Amino acid sequence: MNVCFLGGYDPLYPRHEIIRKGLAATGVEVAECQVEPGFKFWLRYPLLMTRYFQARAAAAGTKSLLPNIFFVPEFCQKDVPLAKFLSLFSSRKIVFDPLASRFETKIMDWRRKPAGSLAAWWNFRIDSWAFKFSDLILADTMAHKDYYCQNYGVPREKVAVLPVGYDDSLFDPSAISGIDGERDRFVILFFGSFLPLHGADVVVRAAAIALKADRSLHFRFIGSGQTLPLIRNLAAELGLAELEFKGWAATKELVREIASADICLGIFGRTEKAGRVVPHKVFQAMGMRKPVITAQTPAVREFFLHRENIYLCSSPDPESLAGSILELRRDANLRENIAAKGQALVKAKFSIGAIGLSLKEMLEKTIP
Repeated sequence: MNVCFLGGYDPLYPRHEIIRKGLAATGVEVAECQVEPGFKFWLRYPLLMTRYFQARAAAAGTKSLLPNIFFVPEFCQKDVPLAKFLSLFSSRKIVFDPLASRFETKIMDWRRKPAGSLAAWWNFRIDSWAFKFSDLILADTMAHKDYYCQNYGVPREKVAVLPVGYDDSLFDPSAISGIDGERDRFVILFFGSFLPLHGADVVVRAAAIALKADRSLHFRFIGSGQTLPLIRNLAAELGLAELEFKGWAATKELVREIASADICLGIFGRTEKAGRVVPHKVFQAMGMRKPVITAQTPAVREFFLHRENIYLCSSPDPESLAGSILELRRDANLRENIAAKGQALVKAKFSIGAIGLSLKEMLEKTIP
């Protein structure tokens, strides 16, 4: 089997890296025809076409095989029509991994434009065309599959569920030495891109409640993004000068930050999208053998069990989150059991090898 990744995508984005490494680990031949995500389509299309046909010409004179599949990665809805056009010259199948719809993200989650606006209609149409032109669509959760099928009329047999998983070659506690938490503080770690679905404001309000009961707690925030200025202002309004805010961390540094934390936090957003996703950071923290607290949603319940391999709280409820943090603070055995079972689960089912094997089986069913 040969797969060609095609589009204006970030080759270092975790979803793409996990899929690319996973397929390669199963023996699938992988090629990349890629340009930077920021290029407009009128520039991106000619560049992608040129690079594809150059690669095709080079392969024709060697023993290299042309791809069986065009794989359009996350957030590349606008590149699916190009993949469809190129497939006319090769009869290749098209697999699209949206990760989220444009309408869902830009309109419903980020609320950049009203739902009834022209921009909302246009983003919905772009999603619809991408789904229509694809032979197989990947969804990261069953909740997202249901959303695509119900809102875009996609046949259920056309959508397969592939969790985002995590890169176990990077998020591996055995690769970290000399870190065993911070003895003088109990660290609660929130890391991410501060999107609305993350619900960082819920974490800040929960911190205000939890710190009244236990001053040994230390809340650390790593990352940046859309809601960070509002989150900093909220912390100041609540008099939480002790909250620690750090900027973006390189992967190696992030791994060390997770290793030094006692509890890691998932997402707590109020948006509908928050109920349909289980982000990379949940799998990453669990892979690092850390107990994870996140909101109880339909998506997270697809993969995990409360108090078994994860701790679930009500969302968006700061009091529920604060209570969850305080219980895990008091109960070291519960923390360790959740961390150990969580790590075992994600290593077995959501690692690079497991994701690659699952995807290969899906692709084999797509190729006639």
